[in-house]
Amino acid sequence: MNFQQLRSVRETIRRGFNLTDVAAMLHTSQPGVSRQIRELEEELGVELFVRAGKRLTGLTQPGQVLLPIVERLLLEAENLKRAGEDFGRSQSGALVVAATHSQARYALPQVVRDFRGVCPDVSLHLRQGSPDQVAQMLLLGEADIGVATEALAGYDQLVTLPCYRWTHSIIVPPDHPLLQVEDGAITLEQLMRHPIVTYESGYTGRAHIDAAFARAGLTPDVVLTAMDADVIKTYVELGMGVGIVASIAFDPDRDRHLFALDARHLFEVNLTRLGLRRGTWLRSYAYSFIETFVPTLTRDVVQDALNSEFVECDYVI
Repeated sequence: MNFQQLRSVRETIRRGFNLTDVAAMLHTSQPGVSRQIRELEEELGVELFVRAGKRLTGLTQPGQVLLPIVERLLLEAENLKRAGEDFGRSQSGALVVAATHSQARYALPQVVRDFRGVCPDVSLHLRQGSPDQVAQMLLLGEADIGVATEALAGYDQLVTLPCYRWTHSIIVPPDHPLLQVEDGAITLEQLMRHPIVTYESGYTGRAHIDAAFARAGLTPDVVLTAMDADVIKTYVELGMGVGIVASIAFDPDRDRHLFALDARHLFEVNLTRLGLRRGTWLRSYAYSFIETFVPTLTRDVVQDALNSEFVECDYVI
């Protein structure tokens, strides 16, 4: 048994049983992948894959049972490599952070700047995606740290730690009727009289927006959805509707042609989470990044979370 055989099995599943894609990923030939899989099956004494002729079409029952073990072995092999590198050169290397647009655009810039001051020899790679894409990058080992509001807590293979709470704001152009509401205490009934521009489902607290209207028995006129606040604000400026965005996404200096109204009384408070793949080894500078982002998430706190089967904590700033 060798790691190339295990990688062939793992990538075959990840690539939808397409051995051509697996061979390209592993920089080998398709017959080579088939041979690695067959040799492992012979050594284990069971078939891992369902076959239709020469094609692989799915996992057998033994394959489904053994796959988590294959994943753990490969993860521990990567952990061993990282641990060795950590002792050899603890403050240099590469760190991949996956985040949604809102987090990358509004929550992380100062964190990245401060982290660079602490760890100047670390090459930082920031990847953006939807909350589910952030989770998948963590699960596939393509990212070390994930930051998102939605989705992360729904994956058992991830450890999630709370980072900070935030609320929504209502964004309107000058002279909009909602600016005349006394004390700015806008109701959902008043809000739904106007077309709404807000986040796509699954992004940046959209679930809490929908839930608030549903509880009130109201159906808002959502005329446009987008994945990030900058796009939403652009269309609000064009007069397409009232925007609902994360409060951190409004900057009075940059958004001089818009006004923000507090909506915390309308929609539930949101929680941004930091995600890590369960069982992974983090380099020393990864802990530095996390603590720069959330000072209460010290190395000890994060390690305790990674070593726990279930994580329930509230270290929120």
